Amino acid sequence: MTSATDGPHAAPTVAEFNPETFLVVPARTFEDLRVGEVFRAPSRTLTDAHAAAFQTVSADNHPVHYDAEWARRHGHDAPVVHGLQVLAFTAPGATLFPHFIGEVFIGFLEVSCTFLAEVHTGDTLYPALTVTGLDPRGDDGVVTTAATIHNQRGELVLSGRHKYLLRRR
Repeated sequence: MTSATDGPHAAPTVAEFNPETFLVVPARTFEDLRVGEVFRAPSRTLTDAHAAAFQTVSADNHPVHYDAEWARRHGHDAPVVHGLQVLAFTAPGATLFPHFIGEVFIGFLEVSCTFLAEVHTGDTLYPALTVTGLDPRGDDGVVTTAATIHNQRGELVLSGRHKYLLRRR
């Protein structure tokens, strides 16, 4: 009989373990990325607690975000989730993208978006980043992604763009 420390399935010893090689997914480079690749974030149903936390952090105290009667008087079905909170769901760190490019990531260059429909608490959001451009620039490269968020009804509620600077090989 063999023990857990014998054979091909043996656990590595402390001396063999290297935290620098402990990756969630295999590391990739700028050259490994492909236009059309999609990096999804887990879906998330927004709650009143999410909206209240963002209101506290952002200090945005406009009544459209928390006063149901004010929102209705001004043509909204319910208080509207902060647009910047919705945009935050496109953060690359919400997907596996930064795990793939962590060793070559230099910086987040640009973000833009258009809010296409209101988001309310109770809505479930489905964010995704799709690689739309790969622009080599000397030793570096710019990755452009389309940032999208759909709701539970399949409506596109946010459309945007991110740009990242990565080191090339």
